[in-house]
Amino acid sequence: MTGLSSLPVLEGRPLPAEAVAAMADSTSLIADDAALRARFAEDGYLLLRGALDRDDVLAARHEVLRRMAEVGEIAAPVETAQPTGTSRRAEMHPDLGSFWRSVSEGPAVRRAVHGARARAVAAKILDRPVRPFDFVWLRAMLAGRASPLHFDHVYMNRGTDRVVTTWIPLGDVAVADGPLAVVENSHRFEDLIASYRGHDVDRDPSRPGHVAESASAFLTERGARLLTADFRAGDLCLFGMFTLHGSIDNASPAGRVRLSVDTRWQVADQPMDERWSGPDPKGHGGKGYGALGSARPLGAPLLRR
Repeated sequence: MTGLSSLPVLEGRPLPAEAVAAMADSTSLIADDAALRARFAEDGYLLLRGALDRDDVLAARHEVLRRMAEVGEIAAPVETAQPTGTSRRAEMHPDLGSFWRSVSEGPAVRRAVHGARARAVAAKILDRPVRPFDFVWLRAMLAGRASPLHFDHVYMNRGTDRVVTTWIPLGDVAVADGPLAVVENSHRFEDLIASYRGHDVDRDPSRPGHVAESASAFLTERGARLLTADFRAGDLCLFGMFTLHGSIDNASPAGRVRLSVDTRWQVADQPMDERWSGPDPKGHGGKGYGALGSARPLGAPLLRR
C-alpha cells in the first residue's frame, strides 16, 4: 500500500506501486526544534500538517483565482479552479511579468506564505532568525502538466547556502491534482549533487537546471522511489537545496488548475542572492516574474525553468 489516495501519474502513466510512497508526517515533532532539525537532516524534507492557518491559505487561493478570472482564464465560481480554455491576459496586460508580479504580491498571498507561522518553522530548521526571499514562485498548473525533477541550488546559489524551500499548496491538493514530489534519499546522491554544485543556470544557460528529461527513467535507473502526499490547505512541506523534487502530473479528473507557492527562507544576517531580493527582484535573465511559466497566459506553452 502506498498510503495515498491514488497512484501518482508521471509522464502520462501511473507509477507502479513499488516506485512511490507517502511522505513521512513530521507534525508530531513541531514543538521539538532539535528533533525537527534531526528529521530534516535525515529525510531531506519535512511534511508538517496544518502548520499554516487554513483560512489564510484559502484566502490566498481565492485571491489568485479571482485575478485569473478577471483575465478570463477561470470560470465562475472561482473556487472550483476550472479553466475556461481562453485568456485575455496578454490583451489586458501586455507586460505579463508585471501582471504576475501583482498577483504574486497580493496581500492574501503574502500573508499566507510570508506570515509568522511560516517564518517560525523556517527559523526552527535553520536555527537562526530568518528572512524570506522577496520573490515567490506562484504556480498555476493545468491538467496534464508537471514540473521536472531539479535541485533548487542551481537557481539560487549566489548568496548564503543556508536556505530552505517551503512548498505551500493553495487549497486541498490530492495526488491526482499533481502536487509536489521528492525523490527519496536524493539529498544523499553525492555523485549527482557534486555534478550540480556551483552550477548557475543564468551564468551557464547551455546546461539546464533539471536533472533528467524523463523522470520515470531516472527513478528506474536510480532504483529510487518518489514520495508525495494528499495535501490539505494549511500543510507545509520544507526541503533543502539538494533535495531532488518536482511535481507529478496534474491528472485532476475534474480538470481543475492546481495552485501552489514555492518560497525560500534564509538566515537573516547572511547575503541574499541578488536575483530574488529587493522591491523589484530581477529574477532569471533580468526578466523578473516574466521568466516564470505561470506568467504566460493559462494554456500557453510553458518555458523550461
